[in-house]
Amino acid sequence: MATENKNLSNYDKNTIPNAKDFRFGIVVSEWNDTITEDLYRGAEAALLDCGATPENIIRWNVPGSFELVYGAKKMIESQAVDCVITIGCVIKGETMHFEFVCEGVTQGVKDLNVQTDVPVIFCLLTDNNMQQSIDRSGGKHGNKGTEAAIAAIKMADLRRKA
Repeated sequence: MATENKNLSNYDKNTIPNAKDFRFGIVVSEWNDTITEDLYRGAEAALLDCGATPENIIRWNVPGSFELVYGAKKMIESQAVDCVITIGCVIKGETMHFEFVCEGVTQGVKDLNVQTDVPVIFCLLTDNNMQQSIDRSGGKHGNKGTEAAIAAIKMADLRRKA
């Protein structure tokens, strides 16, 4: 669990593999787009900072977080990517919808990781309120998109070495 004032998005570029030879797919949910756009910007900036080229970052949008799994699956099948990042944000409401969407996306991303040879990175904020999402998409807890990008680089490198 993150502490109140800790930014977990700081990374040491010297410990990250160079991303120049990797091709990344990013599937972004349009739901809660003020949050998902900030997460995307964090992911893209970290990839570029670590050597990825703009032409090797492919972005697809999907309507909501539940559709992230299908988008990632289709990207793996059609885009020759080394890793896919799924970016979404689900904020708890008054119904069980939150639990169903979060569980479905979590299991779907896990299934893609088991069933395909392309790593899929889980960057789905599952917060109780909008402020928690703001804090994790560039606020006081950093940017989970940045963290997802660093994980993607490391997993693409692992895939290539394995």
